[in-house]
Amino acid sequence: MGEDGCEDEAPTRRDYVRYTGAVFGGGLLAGCTAENGSGTTPHSTETAAQTTATDIATATQAETTAGNDAYTVEMAPVGEVTFESVPETWLPYGGDYADIGVALGQADGMLGIGQAGEYHTDPYEELPGVSVDEDELAEHDLVEADMSKELFYELGADVHVVDTGMLRNWFDWSDGDVEEIRENVAPFLGNTIFRRSDGWHDYRYYTLYQAFEKMATLFGERERFEALKSLHDEFVADLQSQLPPAAERPTVFLTFEGTDEPETFSPYRLADQGTSKKQWNDLGVSDALAGTGIENLSTENRGELDYENLLTVDPDVLLIRGHEDKSVAEFRDTVLAYMEGHPVASELAAVQNRRVYRGGYLRQGPIQNLFLTERATQQLYPDTFGEVTSDERLFDRQRVADIVAGAF
Repeated sequence: MGEDGCEDEAPTRRDYVRYTGAVFGGGLLAGCTAENGSGTTPHSTETAAQTTATDIATATQAETTAGNDAYTVEMAPVGEVTFESVPETWLPYGGDYADIGVALGQADGMLGIGQAGEYHTDPYEELPGVSVDEDELAEHDLVEADMSKELFYELGADVHVVDTGMLRNWFDWSDGDVEEIRENVAPFLGNTIFRRSDGWHDYRYYTLYQAFEKMATLFGERERFEALKSLHDEFVADLQSQLPPAAERPTVFLTFEGTDEPETFSPYRLADQGTSKKQWNDLGVSDALAGTGIENLSTENRGELDYENLLTVDPDVLLIRGHEDKSVAEFRDTVLAYMEGHPVASELAAVQNRRVYRGGYLRQGPIQNLFLTERATQQLYPDTFGEVTSDERLFDRQRVADIVAGAF
């Protein structure tokens, strides 16, 4: 943590924001920013039914006043936050919330990010007119700055889309640190949603589209949210209508290993409903680790599996995170090629059948999720949806770009 030399000089935002919620979080554990995930059950499509009537009513009521009078957004763990006007600048920690902001037309107001290297912007290249200032984000990388309060003062965002429980447990912020930035700079609003396996996260989780809706209320962008949600629901429903029977779907082992010559793997479990596994659950796959007792990667669990462990599971499909900078061909020429030449790895059915793929982003927002769902569909069901290396497109890119641009 950097020295707080700006505390007395920073302008207060109290005239801008009235904060009315209680801040609370979990125990004080050492920070961990490695990729982590966990399991889920099949058919967990995030539809309107998953958002309670109370949430919808609250969001609608709050949004009618956005831009005119004070309005309130409620989100665990901070509770209710009241805004006098819609924030113009904002600071997210994760790429999931960054992507949510882009989807809501707020790219220009994003001042920085938690980890620029874990925010994957490749999907925007296929969306005309959609982009972010990657140089600015890299320059204002919170983790690179050791999550220093000085950077929060320097940026002076109107709102911080950062889970305060994460600040306490990954970066050892105290209640006083959180209160200082809230009081002197701007409030916090955010919830760690990519996994559900951390013991410190003892407050409510949100699905991707529930978190998306909260941010839509924050930015007064209900129409964009509804338009993209409608596209998403149609897209996923169409895919699900074409899936083979459950008994014919592949078993999947989702893991992390960032090296080109992997020897051990950090396990994810699909059953925990974290948003980083959303596409796999929407596609009804079976967790290859089901019934094994192997725990999901988390702050508390850093266990790894070797090839002998994997052979006892022998999944149909092996998905490896940590290689999103590679193309399909580059991944096959490095990671898969190494496994094919390995004396033990080569015995795995997934390796023999060349069904080893990149596992997708750890943190995904609604735009990224559309692309990752398309990719996952083609990885799992190529006979129905086309090979992942094909030019087959399963959703309308221009429609997404139009929504982001505000053309509904």
